[in-house]
Amino acid sequence: MAYHWQSQNVKQCGVDDMVLLSKITEDAIAENLKKRYMDDYIFTYIGSVLISVNPFKQMPYFTDREVEIYQGAAQYENPPHVYALTDNMYRNMLIDGENQCVIISGESGAGKTVAAKYIMGYVSKVSGGGPKVQHVKDIILQSNPLLEAFGNAKTVRNNNSSRFGKYFEIQFSRGGEPDGGKISNFLLEKSRVVNQNENERNFHIYYQVIEGANAQQKEALGIMTPDYYCYLNQSGTYKVDGTNDSKDFQETMEAMGVIGISQDIQAQVLQIIGGILHLGNITFIEAGNYGQVESTDLLAFPAYLLGIDPNRLQNKLTSRQMDTKCGGKSECINVTLNQEQATYTRDALAKALYTRLFDYLVEAINNAIEKPNEEYSIGVLDIYGFEIFQRNGFEQFCINFVNEKLQQIFIELTLKAEQEEYVQEGIKWTPIEYFNNKIVCDLIENKLNPPGVMSVLDDVCATMHAKGEGADGTLLQKLQASVGTHEHFNSWNAGFVIHHYAGKVSYDINGFCERNRDVLFNDLIELMQSSVHNFIRSLFPDNLNSEKKGRPTTASSKIKKQSNDLVKTLMKCTPQYIRCIKPNETKRPKDWEDSRAKHQVEYLGLRENIRVRRAGFAYRRVFNKFLQRYAILTAETWPCWRGPEQQGVLHLLRSVNMDNDQYQMGRTKIFVKNPESLFLLEEMRERKFDTFARLIQKAWRKYISRKKYEQMREEASDILYNSKERRRNSINRNFVGDYLGLEQRPELRQFLAKRERVDFADSVTKFDRRFKTIKRDLILTPKCIYLIGREKVKKGPEKGQIREVLKRKLEFESISGVSLSTRQDDFFIVHEADYDSLLESNFKTEFLSLLCKRYEERTSRKLSLSFNDKLEFRVKKEGWGGGGSRLVLFQRGQGDLPQIKPGGKTLTVTVGDGMPKTSKPTRKTQSHGRGRQSQPASRGKDHQNGAAQFSRGRAPPTPSDATYSTPNKYGPPPSTALPKLGSQKSRRAQAHQQRGNLDFLKVPDQGISGKRRQSSVGQRPPPAPSSHPKVQQRPQGPRCRALYQYIGQDTDEISFEANDTIDLINEDPSGWWRGRIRGKEGLFPGNYAEKI
Repeated sequence: MAYHWQSQNVKQCGVDDMVLLSKITEDAIAENLKKRYMDDYIFTYIGSVLISVNPFKQMPYFTDREVEIYQGAAQYENPPHVYALTDNMYRNMLIDGENQCVIISGESGAGKTVAAKYIMGYVSKVSGGGPKVQHVKDIILQSNPLLEAFGNAKTVRNNNSSRFGKYFEIQFSRGGEPDGGKISNFLLEKSRVVNQNENERNFHIYYQVIEGANAQQKEALGIMTPDYYCYLNQSGTYKVDGTNDSKDFQETMEAMGVIGISQDIQAQVLQIIGGILHLGNITFIEAGNYGQVESTDLLAFPAYLLGIDPNRLQNKLTSRQMDTKCGGKSECINVTLNQEQATYTRDALAKALYTRLFDYLVEAINNAIEKPNEEYSIGVLDIYGFEIFQRNGFEQFCINFVNEKLQQIFIELTLKAEQEEYVQEGIKWTPIEYFNNKIVCDLIENKLNPPGVMSVLDDVCATMHAKGEGADGTLLQKLQASVGTHEHFNSWNAGFVIHHYAGKVSYDINGFCERNRDVLFNDLIELMQSSVHNFIRSLFPDNLNSEKKGRPTTASSKIKKQSNDLVKTLMKCTPQYIRCIKPNETKRPKDWEDSRAKHQVEYLGLRENIRVRRAGFAYRRVFNKFLQRYAILTAETWPCWRGPEQQGVLHLLRSVNMDNDQYQMGRTKIFVKNPESLFLLEEMRERKFDTFARLIQKAWRKYISRKKYEQMREEASDILYNSKERRRNSINRNFVGDYLGLEQRPELRQFLAKRERVDFADSVTKFDRRFKTIKRDLILTPKCIYLIGREKVKKGPEKGQIREVLKRKLEFESISGVSLSTRQDDFFIVHEADYDSLLESNFKTEFLSLLCKRYEERTSRKLSLSFNDKLEFRVKKEGWGGGGSRLVLFQRGQGDLPQIKPGGKTLTVTVGDGMPKTSKPTRKTQSHGRGRQSQPASRGKDHQNGAAQFSRGRAPPTPSDATYSTPNKYGPPPSTALPKLGSQKSRRAQAHQQRGNLDFLKVPDQGISGKRRQSSVGQRPPPAPSSHPKVQQRPQGPRCRALYQYIGQDTDEISFEANDTIDLINEDPSGWWRGRIRGKEGLFPGNYAEKI
């Protein structure tokens, strides 16, 4: 089976869903992932859990095409993909009205951040919305490069490692449009600002500014090469393969603009970045046990960028004010710092500046997309991965603790809670053993009995004074006494070891207490509050005069609270999981390290996950929600099931013939074993909705079309209003436009330009200089008028055959006007520069209205229309004979059909009186039911858009079917449009006005519904203009013979062939007769038959 993003005939690699593996061992899982990875299939399922392997290259299946393929598709319809998981999550949010979240976990460098980007990108593409929603989408997408610039860095394990945790909630309206959002950030690794390990970098933004800033910015910020700055040159690494810092800088600045950060604030953000770099170059020397600035020249530039006094900066870096209490009195003393303390103070200021700047950026994003009330949300958790370095400090301890908590959530919800649910619901179940890492979480965060590592750490920090050099040693002793006997804890000479779910990690105790205290001394806060820049002052809003009660908040207590709050938030959502795997440490594609992959498979618990999913059930739902979702499948359950919910669920399952071994009934829930069984239900549900949607669309389109054509009819009628009598059979006729079916007539379309639109097409009668009639195909487009005829081929292999010929092409600019009589005839003259054309068309009103519209669009002036009963037209010059002119006289006569009498250069047309010149089309007044649209009576089997297609193989006794270029006797064509049914105020129609006039609306086999509607409506208004006459009792007597073929267009019409005999039941003045043929009664157009 070839995946859709690959070429054809690509072999299947491994299994898509590892629940289907024949052997469930770590080796088999790792081997399956390897097979797929080596063939560029990076996604694999375990049920609903997505496994993602970092390919370390850009894959080809993240285009708009894949977005379209996965949108609305069931998970197993397409190959595994992050888009499938995201689409499922998005649809479940809208369907179930429940908040969703996706927990992306894995070690550093496994591809978590990229997965989060694809999720947000997919949601942005598939959700709708206007300009406001698009603005929110832009901010959501632009927040990624901004936060990555300030929060990500190169480490030895990952070139774009998140050095902070982020939970991004995308908030939605009830219609599924993203209209808000919120970011929660966790524990920025601020120590990286002042110190990096070998082969690592500081945060990306520093290198972006150095590479991407323009000359003016570099001069203003004092930017040099990166090796000049002490905060950048410790690791000796300045470049990252595959990263363009200059280009990324432009994206970062653009993102700040999208989020709404002004140009002034953007400039001050860069000043802070530059100020931190220059601050790091201030060094200290020891002078009489006191520290002093080695080079005071280096104070000026950071002081200038931060808007503070250089002397005051020097003072605050080398001394500190301390409050002492003695005998109830407090005294402030100034303490001079030594070299080490001064260096610590400098670094503390740099870290505080950067951390508060980062918090400002997160807050700016939140302010730009904040929403007052939350409806639905999808949360994306992108947090630093589990990591082990050569030296692991306090930051690694906090990072690994958060990952331990996330692993606990996964275990709680996918292994522990699922098995417990089966037992509670009375489902037959054999327990599956697994490692529960709650014991490790308790070791770290317990408050009492015994106190965990964080509690002991906070106690030690509470008793520290000043820098407290011996505090770390005290911490190690107390940990040994408190948790030394714990099976997941060991101590060593320089720290301690914790046995995490992902392996043992040795933590260096040095600096633990100092970094946990996270104290910024008041001197530095006062210094920054003295800045001349409002923005920098706003980053330090601390009130230094307020009394501080209780213990200060430590870093460990903060991360513990944040992680527990995060867990509570995630527990309130319906979770989805992405387990990311890092295949190698080389960061190269197609490089697979078996031992590393197998280790991740083991500690992620994939084997246990497969076993639980294999033995368990893919889907479970409480009875009432299941009924609510699938009620539409049967008449008994829609709109609501009357009876016990459990019986309703069983009724639904039996109605779709689901096998008994595919589901189990719990006490409150239904459990469905295989996803395929669920897809069966979903597919049937989609078909039901699709059917109903089509019915609604059909009714709506019918309504819109009716309104449109009524408007067109009225506009056309305005052209002739007060100027020309109207024919009874045409004033209410619907406009069709294409009466020739040009879509199926390439022999006619050949004369038109490619993709030229057709407004009107009809077969008309043209009169020559001797008033002989010739058939022409008249085609009106937005560009010109075409007149197409037929001629015999005189030479060549096709000699004697009839071929279409373009007789005339009239450009709008060459048309001077159109002339018509004031009688009810169908004649009109198109006046043109060379010669005029006398034409006759049953659909002249429709043609004229479209011609007037297109003429005005093309020439910017109105078409001249003249009405007179004496019309003159110029004829084409032929040979030596002059062109000259001809006259058409219109006289009052008898009957609706015009009689023509040519005589010399004059054609006399006699016709009876038509409807008054002030006649207007009759509007439909009935909007309910299935009211008939009156159709041209010529509609038949080969009709296109209701237009008659006359057979060229036989000749009915009417001119409209006569062979082209053959003179014929004038008579009525069979395509004469019928009036709207009910438009004639016949006695019979009035007789049925008060009762039974809704009978024609009945759907077959739904008589009771019709009666209910009739009884509830009571007395009704007269039938709609398109109503059929009431069904009559079967009569005995008159018959008629069909003149032409007719194909019934509705359930209450009959069909017949030419020369068929029809029993005539009723003749209605509207033109629709009722008859019986071959045992079926129904309506048919009266002018398709003649009485026998």
